[in-house]
Amino acid sequence: MVRSLWTAATGMIAQQTNVDTIANNLSNVNTTGYKTEVNEFKSLLYQNIQTKTTKADGTMKPTSAQVGLGVRNSAITSIFKQGNLLDTESDSAFAIDGRGFFSVMGEDGKAYYTRNGNFQWTLGPNNTNMLCTSEGLPVLDMNGKSIALSQEYVVSEITINSNGELCYPDDTNNAQSLGMRMGIYQFSNPAGLEKQSDGLFAETAASGQPLSEATNTNLSPSRLVQGYLEGSNVQVVDEMVNMIVAQRAYELNSKAITASDEMMQQANNLRR
Repeated sequence: MVRSLWTAATGMIAQQTNVDTIANNLSNVNTTGYKTEVNEFKSLLYQNIQTKTTKADGTMKPTSAQVGLGVRNSAITSIFKQGNLLDTESDSAFAIDGRGFFSVMGEDGKAYYTRNGNFQWTLGPNNTNMLCTSEGLPVLDMNGKSIALSQEYVVSEITINSNGELCYPDDTNNAQSLGMRMGIYQFSNPAGLEKQSDGLFAETAASGQPLSEATNTNLSPSRLVQGYLEGSNVQVVDEMVNMIVAQRAYELNSKAITASDEMMQQANNLRR
């Protein structure tokens, strides 16, 4: 019965983490570019109660007797499913339709990746207009350099085509390429990216190295849409159902602890 107490306790701990993950998904339902997370569980070691079982006549039974010792969380995985494209009034807002990621430079000088294309133009070094995130992190081009333009360009007239090329209207009001392309990268295993704050992801050994869509012809290219943002892919109804299931599982494990405690009390009372 002590074993049942511990087993039920592991179930309660695992379901608490499950509810925490669901709550995080619901809290980020309106976060631009957020990807829903799901819990993965695995069973713990099994204890052999009887390794060799026989019938009354001495013949072997086909199965042994083993009892499980509980459950634990094995991983919390992000689901990189495409979110809905939401219209916005900003000319510097961009949404990715595909598997790609924007690249930005963090405060530590390293490259990070995001699906949040809510960018703004700001005054950069040497009196340039620099494209950056709402936190002020520079957006990188296909060569890993910050996107900066001289102040002779009116930033409200800058457009970006579906390939990520920056364009500016000429004298005849036709958009011409500025010879600069926004960096869009893919990963062999995006689920292996390390989650950071502000919707950023960091490259890991599990995710593999970033693959530039500009130089890798084997990749299915993403499509950039100006004036739109990618919404969260959280499905509120599914999360509410998952929360009910987790709550019921938590409740059942707590009842198992109560039942085990009452059985131990009855066993102790037999001595009186």
